[in-house]
Order: sequence, then structure tokens, then C-alpha cells
Amino acid sequence: MSSRLFWASFGLISIIFHLSLIFSGLVPNLISRPLHMALALPWAFIFISETPAQRYSGYIFTVVSVFASLWIAYNADLLSDQYGYISEHYQLWIAAVLLISVLEMARRSIGWPLPLVALLALLYGLFGQHIPGEFGHPGTPLGSFLGTLTIAEGGIWGKLTGVSVSIVAIFVIFGAVLNAGEAGQGFMNLASAAAGRLRGGAAKVSVISSALFGSISGSASANVASTGAITLPAMTKLGYPKRLAGATEAVASSGGQIMPPLMGAGAFVMVELTGISYQSIMMAALLPAILYFWAVWVGIDAFAQRYDLKGISKDQQPKLRLVLITCAFFMIPFSVLLWGMFGPQYTPQFAACLAIFAAALLLCFNAKGVSCKQQILSRIENVCVNAGKQIAMIASIILCASIVIGVLSITGLGVKITSLILSGSQGALWPAILLTAIACLLLGMEVPTTAAYVICISVAGPALSQLGLAPLQAHLFVFWFALLSTITPPVCGGVFIAAGMVKENWLKVALTAMLLGIGLYLIPLAMIANPTLIQFETAPLLALFTSLKIALALYAISMGLIAPFTLLKRALLLIAGMCLIFVV
Repeated sequence: MSSRLFWASFGLISIIFHLSLIFSGLVPNLISRPLHMALALPWAFIFISETPAQRYSGYIFTVVSVFASLWIAYNADLLSDQYGYISEHYQLWIAAVLLISVLEMARRSIGWPLPLVALLALLYGLFGQHIPGEFGHPGTPLGSFLGTLTIAEGGIWGKLTGVSVSIVAIFVIFGAVLNAGEAGQGFMNLASAAAGRLRGGAAKVSVISSALFGSISGSASANVASTGAITLPAMTKLGYPKRLAGATEAVASSGGQIMPPLMGAGAFVMVELTGISYQSIMMAALLPAILYFWAVWVGIDAFAQRYDLKGISKDQQPKLRLVLITCAFFMIPFSVLLWGMFGPQYTPQFAACLAIFAAALLLCFNAKGVSCKQQILSRIENVCVNAGKQIAMIASIILCASIVIGVLSITGLGVKITSLILSGSQGALWPAILLTAIACLLLGMEVPTTAAYVICISVAGPALSQLGLAPLQAHLFVFWFALLSTITPPVCGGVFIAAGMVKENWLKVALTAMLLGIGLYLIPLAMIANPTLIQFETAPLLALFTSLKIALALYAISMGLIAPFTLLKRALLLIAGMCLIFVV
């Protein structure tokens, strides 16, 4: 059996496991969550290994940590009676193996920063009683501390991991099935037909295609690599400045993480943390996400005026018949998903399962008709490998972030940081907003968006709520600011990838991206100043009116920053835009 076939088979096991959880009724959390981790471990330790040393150490880590995970699942009934307290000496070793494995799988999957944050949290939990002053803690018995993190439904088996198991994994599978078929080409064709002939058309195609593709991928880096492979050569061929081409793709691709339905797993974590339904969160996030892409669109139009950027010629645009056919490959599964959630009102994960089956059937077809056997098998193989790999990466992030959240809860550090924010802001909302925004930006530079959001909302959320913000306002605000690092130097992953693809200095691309992505900085502030912006579900007309006002503000600000106007006109546009957001 070839290596590729082995991983495809293993990915298929992961897909079957996660889908079966949706249809099999209630499975105890201390069984489903450790099995989720066990299925993720080989991908993190072996599949992505690049050197023999990584591979051989990966085998050891996999065997030991899979054994520990399976031991938890096998002894779930026994452990539930221990109430998070380790009573046997050998269980300390099980706990140590699990924690070290979670740190190492996250390090291999996403690099050092998040595991370092989790390691510091663990050290604080173990030795924080020796810290003088209010930031110390009374101390927790070792058996209770490690037990809460590893053998109870807290720590690494807590609510966040439950979200990864039961919801995020399902939508990752949905995205993998869509991407394996013709849906991606349908996105590109629709975008080209809708915007290709307009001024700055190639860049606007990037905006639309990235919004559509990002709605299912939820990853800025994956979005840049996939849509950028088509849009970046088109832009540079038409004479677009390289820094603008790279910035357009990076900014548009970053918006995938705030675009319903997937939102980079953030929406599902938000459901668990707020208790608000997924449908309500999706409706609240929709208008701000559209405004973000509107701001990018306006910025491109302003740059098009400055550089006289042309659209795509008619002969290079797809024919209407091809657009309609390829659009069906994503419209049918999307329609099934939305029907399931808003018609019979199934749970999001059950509706996504129905959409997965619809998308899987479409793998048997292509734009010319029925696919050949070889193409179908190749697509199925891609689905299995990509789904398994992506589920493992998200599991690595969420399991590691769960350590931080567990320590914050056990030691009470979160409450102390909340008090610090309240005292630092002297009980005023906007200073607290500023402190939270800085914390989100700094943390987002080091860890993935979802993890940065979870950690920030855990410490800053209570403070913002005490100062009068509604829970959904606070969560969306923090989530948006956690995303800033994708385009803000010095750590801007989407920019680095796009700059490399167009062979341009990354800092030039980043500065242009900040101009184009001004909505990412302003829209979360607009949510605070204009709460009706996220009330589309309960007050649709008022939300639409507010969104039109913010859209006008973003138009004025983008034009004021970018368009080739006189200095006075630019200043007046900027002042008018700020007034529309914060005063009117």
C-alpha cells in the first residue's frame, strides 16, 4: 500500500468517525474527545514530518500518546467517578504524556508561539503560589491540577475540544469535499463574470472569489495559496503594481475567517462560549463581513483611479453557460446547508452532514458531464487526505488553547487580568476597548486567530461585559481584532505568502494591505459605537440602515486614504467618514 493510499484510508476513518458521532446519538465526552485526539496525533507527528529525526520521534510520540488517549476513552466510566482528581501514581504519567503530546503536536503543526503560551500557563499553575502579590495564587494540589486538565471534562477535554469534535470537524470535511470538486472553479468563474470587466476588475475578481472560497476554507493562508494561484498572475499580467496585487489577495483572503458560514472555526467556538445559536451568530456576523469586503472593493477602486487599472478583456472571461454549470457545484451544497439550518432547523452539524452528502455526489460530475472513474477516485483521495490533515491541525490548536483556558479557570488568573483591565481603564468603556484591542493584536501575532480569540475573550470578555457590552458584541469585537495579525506587521502570514508569490518586498505589500484592509481596524469599533449593526436577525431594517451608514463611512475613509485627490479633499473625506462611524 502506497503512503498516499495509507493516509487516504486513515483520513477516511477520521471522516467516518466524526460523521458517525452526528448520527449515533450521545457518546460520552471522555470517549469521543480522546478518540478525536488519537485520530489527530499521527497527522501531526508523522504525516507532516520532514526529516528522519522528526519522523522517528513522531512514531514514538504517536504510539505513546495514542495509548494515553485510548486509555482515557477506555476508562471513561472509572475517571468520571474521580471528579478530576488523580488518585493513582501511574495516572500522573498518563497526564504528563497527554500534556507533553498536546504541546508537541501544536508545535509541529503551527510553530512555537502557542505551545510556549500554554507551557507558561502550566508553569504558572504549578508554581504560581510562589509569586508574591495579587498575581500569585494559593496553589492547587498536583493531583487535582493535572487531573482537572487531563482526566475530567475540563482542560484538554473541555468545551473547546467538544466544538472541534462535533462541529468544526464536520465543516472541515464539508470544505474538503467542496474543494476536491468543481466548486473552487465555480467561485472563480462567478467572480470573473460579476466583476472582471469593471475598473480594477482582476483585483475585484480576487475579492469576490476570496470571499466565496474563504467562506468554506476559513484559512487565510489556504485562501491566498488557492485563489492567489489564479488571480495574482492575472493582476501582474495586466500591469498591476506587485505590491497592490499581493496586498489585494492577502486582504481579501483574510476576510474568509470573518465570512459566514465557517468563519475559521470561530463561529462554532463562539456558540459554545456564549450559548447563542449558530444561526444567530451567523446573522450577526454577515453584515460586518460584507462591509469588510466592501471596504476592500472601494480601496481597489481608489487604487484603480491612481494607476488607471483596466478590467479583464471580454475574451478572457468565462462564458455564461460555463458559469452557470460550475456555480451549481457550490450552490447545491450551500442550498442544502442553508435549507437544513433555516428550514427544518436542524443543528448546524446535521445540516452540514446533509450538505456533505450532496457535495460528495457532485464529485461524480465535472463541467463537461460525468467524471471518469480515475478522476472520481483521485477526488475521494484528496478529500480524505485534506480532511484528515485539516481536522488534525485544528485539533492541535484547540487542544493547546484548552490548556491555557483550563489554567486560567483553575488558578483564577483570568479574573485577575479582568480586574487589571477594569482598573487600567478606570471603569470607562473605550479605554478598556483600546486595551483589549492591543492585547488581541499582540496575542494574534503569536498564535492562530481562533486560539488568540479564545484566550483574549477569556480574560477580557468579563471586563467588557461589566462595562456594558452585550456578549455577542464583545465576542465579535475580540474575534475581529484577533484577526488583525494576518495583515499587520511584523507577523502577517497572509502577506508573506502573497508577497512570495508575486516576488515583492513583504513590507511594501503589508503597508498596502493595511490601507486596503482598513475595514478590519474600523468595523469592530463600529460594532461598539453602533450596536444595531449586528442586530440583523432581530431588527433587520435598522441593521441595514446602520450598515449603509458604515458603508458610506468606509467609502469616504478609503477614498481619503488612497484616491489621488487634493490634500484638503482627502482630509474632509477622512473627517466625514470618522464622524459617520462615531458621531452620527
